[in-house]
Amino acid sequence: MSKKIDNWFTEWFDSDHYHLLYQHRNEEEAEAFIQNLFDHLDLKKGSTVLDLACGKGRHALQVHQLGYSVIGLDLSEESIAHAKRHEEEGLSFTRGDMRKLQLEEQFDLTLNLFTSFGYFKSDEEDKMVLKGLLKHLNEGGRIVLDYLNVNHALKNLPSEELILRGDIEFKIRKQLIDGFIVKDIKFQIEDREHHYREFVKNISLKDFKSYFSELNMEIIEIFGDYALNEFNSENSDRLIMIAKPQDS
Repeated sequence: MSKKIDNWFTEWFDSDHYHLLYQHRNEEEAEAFIQNLFDHLDLKKGSTVLDLACGKGRHALQVHQLGYSVIGLDLSEESIAHAKRHEEEGLSFTRGDMRKLQLEEQFDLTLNLFTSFGYFKSDEEDKMVLKGLLKHLNEGGRIVLDYLNVNHALKNLPSEELILRGDIEFKIRKQLIDGFIVKDIKFQIEDREHHYREFVKNISLKDFKSYFSELNMEIIEIFGDYALNEFNSENSDRLIMIAKPQDS
């Protein structure tokens, strides 16, 4: 089944095969990043945090355990159902589309981590996400957006790899197509061929600065990896930005 760019994520993120493919992500590194980030931010305990595109809630739970009130939001019905098992006072999860953010709460910090941005066909849809985050910020609030460093990623394209998960062999090809880094994912179960595509927009730091400027926001800090080292446009793996409204 071939997936086009429009709403490609709707079925893929709810697929058991998606969770199978990515089950070996480096969670230790991700947890260290969360700790590093909150040590750096020095956010007052009890502050309100939104984890946008929270997945199954693992990192929202970690942020809550650090002493914050957290709401996680994700489009995947399966992921939110899993996350809700961990709900407790000060930690809740809700299903929603990040382009149509309508929550009753306001937040001191909003997080969009691990390249959970740039999925959409139009720039306006991406800007809708940022507008929604801005609308939900308390005075003095901050946005943290963690994206891949496209300059570095493009150096390694096109690329191909095989990933074995149990008895399923995932054939993965990455390439740049029409301004998107496209990951073709093909695998076979019994006699049935499956084909999914992931699309992540080729958004540079310059582009992000333009996005934020349009919203009267500014990027105040930039890091290049999960240890919060200095960003290098050619060699850093990540583009981690902290932004705030220009008048705050």
